[in-house]
Amino acid sequence: MTYTEFLNELNEYKEQSFSEFQKKLIPTQQTILGVRTPTMRAIAKKYAKDFDDIFSFPNEYFEVIFIKLCLVADLPYEEFLKWVEKCVSWIDNWATCDCFKTNCLKKHKGEFLPILDQLFSNGGEFYQRYVLVTLLYAYIEEEYFSTLLKYIRMADTRLYYVHMAVAWLTAEILIKYYDFGLEILQSEFLDKTTHNKSIQKAIESYRLTNAQKEYLRSLKIK
Repeated sequence: MTYTEFLNELNEYKEQSFSEFQKKLIPTQQTILGVRTPTMRAIAKKYAKDFDDIFSFPNEYFEVIFIKLCLVADLPYEEFLKWVEKCVSWIDNWATCDCFKTNCLKKHKGEFLPILDQLFSNGGEFYQRYVLVTLLYAYIEEEYFSTLLKYIRMADTRLYYVHMAVAWLTAEILIKYYDFGLEILQSEFLDKTTHNKSIQKAIESYRLTNAQKEYLRSLKIK
């Protein structure tokens, strides 16, 4: 399959109005055609056997990068490891970052921790966000409380998308392990804005009781 053939297929599914909508929400250096996420995932599955061809294509379109990451996310763990760092290096927006999830981590969480360390040490905004979002999806368990704390403490919340990821992660911890989440808030190592955003996002959830939400409101920093 050639790059031209691949783009022709993507263009069959693009929607101009959806493209304009996405451009307002997703700041990225790539051109956004306006292909919807379920369609991109379906295309990735359709062309799984054309992995090498697709990875030879340039990264000028949001959709091309998204499909590449979908292909890598479906790889077995050992193959996934070969590509994850390169994939994270391509991420420049929250949407691509947050959708780059892989099921192969379920049986390899401990093994993957050194990779998270390596990626986080890069220091880039979306390297950090990728690690934090991965923790959110795969590591909110008692076994990994110390790991969660470590990354929340290290995160550079001066970076907007890192700040939002920490707030999201902390909110999910509050929802799943309320007492542990309270420990994080009461330790007061989060900056004021991230602390309050974490509370806001937790309160928006239907999974907390009214009493829990009321107490969280009392912890907001004025």
